[in-house]
Amino acid sequence: MGPQGRAACSLLFLLQTLAEPAENSEFFLPGDYLLGGLFTLHANVKGIVHLNYLKVPKCKEYEMKVLGYNLMQAMRFAVEEINNDSSLLPNVLLGYEMVDSCYMSNNVQPALYFLSQDDYFLPIQEDYSHYVPRVVAIIGPDNSESTKTVANFLSLFLLPQITYSAINDELGNKGRFPAVLRTVPGADHQTEAIVQMLLHFHWNWIVVLASGDDYGRENSHLLSQRLAHGDICIAFQETLPTPQPNQTMTPQDQERLEAIVGKLQQSTARVVVVFSPELALHNFFREVLRQNLTGAVWIASESWAIDPVLHNLTELQRAGTFLGITTQSVPIPGFSEFRVRRSQVGRPALNRSSQCNQECDTCLNTTESFNSILTLSGERVVYSVYSSVYAVAHALHSLLGCSQSGCRRDVVYPWQLLLEIRKVNFTLLGHQIFFNEKGDLSLHLEIIQWQWDLSQNPFRSVASYQPSKRQLKHIHDISWNTPNNTIPVSMCSRSCQPGQKKKPVGLHPCCFECIDCLPGTFLNQTLDEFDCQPCPSSEWSHRKDTSCFKRQLAFLEWDEAPTIVVVMLAALGFLSTLAIVIIFWRHFRTPVVRSAGGPMCFLMLAPLLMAYTAVPVYVGPPTVWSCIFRQAFFTLCFTICISCITVRSFQIVCVFKMARRLPRAYGCWGRYHGPYVFVACVVMLKLVIVASSVLATTTMPTTRVDPDDPRIMILSCNPNYHRGLLVNTSLDLLLSVLGFGFAYTGKELPTNYNEAKFITFCMTFYFSSSVFLCTFMAVYNGVLVTILDLLVTVLNLLGISLGYFGPKCYMILFYPERNTPAYFNSVIQGYTMRKD
Repeated sequence: MGPQGRAACSLLFLLQTLAEPAENSEFFLPGDYLLGGLFTLHANVKGIVHLNYLKVPKCKEYEMKVLGYNLMQAMRFAVEEINNDSSLLPNVLLGYEMVDSCYMSNNVQPALYFLSQDDYFLPIQEDYSHYVPRVVAIIGPDNSESTKTVANFLSLFLLPQITYSAINDELGNKGRFPAVLRTVPGADHQTEAIVQMLLHFHWNWIVVLASGDDYGRENSHLLSQRLAHGDICIAFQETLPTPQPNQTMTPQDQERLEAIVGKLQQSTARVVVVFSPELALHNFFREVLRQNLTGAVWIASESWAIDPVLHNLTELQRAGTFLGITTQSVPIPGFSEFRVRRSQVGRPALNRSSQCNQECDTCLNTTESFNSILTLSGERVVYSVYSSVYAVAHALHSLLGCSQSGCRRDVVYPWQLLLEIRKVNFTLLGHQIFFNEKGDLSLHLEIIQWQWDLSQNPFRSVASYQPSKRQLKHIHDISWNTPNNTIPVSMCSRSCQPGQKKKPVGLHPCCFECIDCLPGTFLNQTLDEFDCQPCPSSEWSHRKDTSCFKRQLAFLEWDEAPTIVVVMLAALGFLSTLAIVIIFWRHFRTPVVRSAGGPMCFLMLAPLLMAYTAVPVYVGPPTVWSCIFRQAFFTLCFTICISCITVRSFQIVCVFKMARRLPRAYGCWGRYHGPYVFVACVVMLKLVIVASSVLATTTMPTTRVDPDDPRIMILSCNPNYHRGLLVNTSLDLLLSVLGFGFAYTGKELPTNYNEAKFITFCMTFYFSSSVFLCTFMAVYNGVLVTILDLLVTVLNLLGISLGYFGPKCYMILFYPERNTPAYFNSVIQGYTMRKD
């Protein structure tokens, strides 16, 4: 397979299989430099590999692993292609020696064999930097457990080892495995692609099945760690029993399989992620078909995602939809024909027992039966093997200083070749080949779907994953094995509607009840989807809201009906009080006006007029000054009026009942203007009370929630205003009680001076309305407080204006004959005669 005299370099190829090897399964290609290789084609076999010879069992004992043979052919194809290419390694012949590693039982001895020299001995040396083993590089095996076993030996010699299917992330630890390189993305990327696919289809309730070997344990643990703090929960996780190499099952294993499939039947999780070599899956899926488990979504790890033997179980399409993770498909021109080509290879140069260097006809016949599905499925893992061989060839090209005329015939030490392999950077079939700092080749991954239509690709690509960007994209055209091709649902609980919080049920965060957020709260899913957040004090929300809205500010406005009614009453009071002022002014010297208090009447009427004109301070949004005005001005006006009425009642009683008994006291009262002094003292006391109340409590307007409608925020004076109003009103209440007492004492006075019923009416109304208002403010905080406060103020003003001054105006206007000194004197004489 190349011109005589070419230098030969050894290349070891380790592959792994799950079925029994075929007869004469060793392949050998001689060369000027002896090359060796080891790979597996079958599951555990009875034969034992020795260092001095290879004793190979017969193919017919067990079923062959088709993918293993296919990958072995890919290695042979790459070597022949390189040898036939005069530009890459001119005058150098690549050779190989391949041995079946029989799944995991035959790894250590072949590794030692290839580390040995031609005499089959591995010498013990202090320094191996100038040691030349039988081979210069190893490709494989295909699973992490075997790869780590072999790497523990090879790394001691820095013998390059390129694996095309071992995904365990520990292999990226260059301190432990300095000689291992990979042409496949690591397990972390496979797990990330699976998780992103689960998230894309909103599958948050899954089952994980794993084999009992390192592959199943490590990958299932990696997935569990990735989902530990995410939105996807594992309903349960089970370990699949591993059968014997001949696929026989013990009764205990069969019971275990039946229990696992029965548990899947009862589970609400419809997505099953399976991490296992295909060896453990044949019996499992037969049990799935026996129990008629349907409607599931099966997600295959890369170890069995494109296995043609499992796919050959066509009844599996009843079990649901099969999706898998695998490397991207890269067509290799000419390989499909080479795979089934019958050819003879040269005999080994060394003397060995056993039959060697003959292709296994049974293996080839089996491969031919699967050739169609292998061709249609695309060359996926095959390209990883193909690129591994070319990586070694390019490293040799650089190390041997190859040119168009030829290559140097230097001794190739393993550590030298390892350095060159790490530095390779070339394009192969449109893809850039180079190894990163972890020794990995960043090929894209693909999500594939199993199909059983003979006219279509059995493993059709439906999405791609870029390891460099850690991004899954282009998910399209998945044919779901469901009615109406609907996406299967696999959730412990349906997603909550917007504005609903999750209440956990059980131990899994994916299992929950959906509860509406109450009014006044909202759900911020980015912050906490398990609890509703309260709205700020100035905002509100409806039930099931995802955000809050501004509350409507409420205050007494001009266009409201209560405001219009109160303002009309205030206008009526102002006009009537103004009319009283005019009437009293025009009849100032008449007995009616003088008996009502004379000049003191105007001291009462002036504050009344000012109080009426100040009613608008209650309308509109409150301010600091309007609150002070309400708290101080109105109560001061009331105090002046009530103190005048009180002192007037006291003065009438003094004239008729105390003047004769205490003449000197009455003389001092009149001489020193006792009524005005009393009013002035009361007003001064009221000013002190008002000033203290204003200073002790803030007058800043505040907002509070309307108890009748939480969507409304009432803008009013500070709640302390009500307490200040109660303090300010206390003096007025005391004066009203005194006025009522004096008026009641003078109920027997002459008719023209008997004002008991008028004063009693005014004081009783003021007292009762003030008590009612303070009580209402204590138990209710709604917008009615402001309306009622204004209404009570206006009614009290009207009570004084019309209740006290109204009857006097009525007498002045309609009974002028009673507004004469003679009439008043006759009334007084009649009262005196009755007393005598």
